[in-house]
Amino acid sequence: MSFNTPAELKYAKTHEWLRVEGDEAVVGITDYAQHALGDVVYLELPEVGATFAAGAVFGVIESVKASSDLYAPVDMEIVGIHDALIDDQEPINADPYGNGWMLRIKPTGSAEHLLDAAAYEQIVEDASDD
Repeated sequence: MSFNTPAELKYAKTHEWLRVEGDEAVVGITDYAQHALGDVVYLELPEVGATFAAGAVFGVIESVKASSDLYAPVDMEIVGIHDALIDDQEPINADPYGNGWMLRIKPTGSAEHLLDAAAYEQIVEDASDD
């Protein structure tokens, strides 16, 4: 199965994406992640002003199949959250890279460890082979 993996984004091995926009960035989960979860029914996001180290749990996403932690792709400070997703999670499944975005952040550390689209696709492919 093929998943949408936009080339302009950076990816974490934990299936979050990061889109840099000037001094800030936008974070969400990948098409692969939303597909693996199935229909998302609950989302818990942090408050604006919260800070997280790369790899730290910043929230929880639940679907009809599973509950998963959400991990900070980089050291970050939350500058905005997509409030509408708290009441209606459908955009996460329908448009994970667009209206399904979750956080607006100020990166406070390097993003050098994040993967490009090709490297992320290889991780997804390897996981699918298991």
